[in-house]
Amino acid sequence: MVREIATIGLGANLGDPVDQIERAVEAIDSLPLCRVRAVSGLYANPPIGPQDQPDYINAVVEIETALAPEALLRALKGLERAAGRSYTRHWGERMLDLDILAFGDRQIDSPELTVPHPEIVHRHFVLAPWLEIRPDARLPDGAPLAGWLEAVADHPLRFMRAMRWQRGRDETGATGAARPRTTDRPGDGKDVRTTPTRRST
Repeated sequence: MVREIATIGLGANLGDPVDQIERAVEAIDSLPLCRVRAVSGLYANPPIGPQDQPDYINAVVEIETALAPEALLRALKGLERAAGRSYTRHWGERMLDLDILAFGDRQIDSPELTVPHPEIVHRHFVLAPWLEIRPDARLPDGAPLAGWLEAVADHPLRFMRAMRWQRGRDETGATGAARPRTTDRPGDGKDVRTTPTRRST
């Protein structure tokens, strides 16, 4: 059975967004033919859409899966519905938002799914947590993600803390499973500062 590495972005700003994301990571790890390999910390940031809504909490997880991309997407949408997701307005409030950012080196452009996610390089709240767990991450065309940080550094982003899943695995390890990648992280509650980097062309 062929397994591939997929990267998923998580976001929430309704209810208890930290708990929603914590639970979502555990739910993803429990999906058939899926296993969470690494998780970022939790990051808070102001919404990029209408400003009359709460700040978002975001994170990124890396999983190993034998599901096809479309099957993974359907499974993630099922988790969103189970969390009580409701669509309000464009870039509006979300109980839980799960996006496939990348799926191996595949490039997919279908009515159902676009991979890599077209907004990756414009989102500080995607780039910073992704690079936390995968500093050498690249897009399928070979462009390093780190090369895009300078362009998004003006969007405020605050590291909150490591996730429950991450802390538990770091402390005890996981029998039969890869331990999450751990990196030096910004101090809790501090703004994330990015080192200016030339954008890849």
